[in-house]
Amino acid sequence: MNDVRVNELPLAGVRVIDFTQVMLGPVCTQMLADYGADVIKIERRGTGDLSRTTFEPVAGHDNAVFWSLNRNKRSAALDLKDPDHMAAVRALIAGADVVVNNFRAGVMERMGLGYEDCRRLNPRVIYAVGTGFGESGPYSHKGGQDVLAQAMSGVMARKADASHPLSIYATTFADYSAGMHLVQGILLALLQRDRTGQGQRVSVALYNSMLAAQMQEAAMILNADAEINWAAMPLTGVFETSDGAVVVVGAFKPNPLRDICAALDIPDVSVDSRFATLAMQFKHKSELHAMFRARYKTQTTAYWLQRLEAQDLLCAPVRNLREALADPQTLHNEMVIEGCDGDLKMRLVGSPIRMTEAPVTMRTPPPRLGQHTDEILVEARDLSAAQSRR
Repeated sequence: MNDVRVNELPLAGVRVIDFTQVMLGPVCTQMLADYGADVIKIERRGTGDLSRTTFEPVAGHDNAVFWSLNRNKRSAALDLKDPDHMAAVRALIAGADVVVNNFRAGVMERMGLGYEDCRRLNPRVIYAVGTGFGESGPYSHKGGQDVLAQAMSGVMARKADASHPLSIYATTFADYSAGMHLVQGILLALLQRDRTGQGQRVSVALYNSMLAAQMQEAAMILNADAEINWAAMPLTGVFETSDGAVVVVGAFKPNPLRDICAALDIPDVSVDSRFATLAMQFKHKSELHAMFRARYKTQTTAYWLQRLEAQDLLCAPVRNLREALADPQTLHNEMVIEGCDGDLKMRLVGSPIRMTEAPVTMRTPPPRLGQHTDEILVEARDLSAAQSRR
């Protein structure tokens, strides 16, 4: 890995004032921090980011959930009802490039830190907002949360098998997607500012990110009044083996059913009129999958993967996260990064973006609550003095 100094990273020199907490906002600002931005995390004095204390098990205000979203940042624990602390925040905003928050609509405005307030302090500021459903409209008052966005956007209703009960997707898909969209919006706004000299407001919503993730399915409904469900295709499925499970995607081949039959060492049923066309495979999917399930149960996952891959079929073992984190490909891709805070060692998932000249490392560990308050208040006083001399 290249030894790159922070001032050589893509976002070196960009200062971000970060009012975010939990996931949508922090996953965005961590990406900015990973690539060199100076992210100043403004936290509530005494309690801080909700993710410091919401999840069990915790170690005081510092726990693995918080660590996962807040490396390479600085923390200032402030009381925004204190006039001196609010003055410091205003000075920081006046000298910043980006301000980010993921509060409910109206919260920043009530504190006097809405977009118009910040733009008066700094016309070049990029003001980035993450919400649940949008900054205005019939649901803008609702608290934004990943599971609610799954439910209301149609994501939760999409199932591979109509007989399966409705359930919550167990990974925070909406928060992560919206956080990455917010990163994109901020970077686009910074590029535009380079040409125009003007800042702007950027916003994303969990709800919108989930709708965007369904762009193919939505296009079919909007234009053809038809449904498409990639997970329900007749030659795609998850099948239990004698010691685990495999997932198979029977697609992108002239006759994938014939090749599946060859891998399973069963007669070629693609010549059977019940399965000869895609439409017929859909109609008789339950019979087809019953045949597959019976066969897969007779051998191990490794055995079937070898057979399927010999037919150049798309397949993979079904693993849990512990297994995935220990996988040789995960380690080869350097997706687990390490750092320490004194004697405390940390191992966290790194950035999925690979840049030869900007590798991501844990330059500084996730900050303890208020760890940098004094130095940030000094910086704010210096900024305020410099601004008053202009």
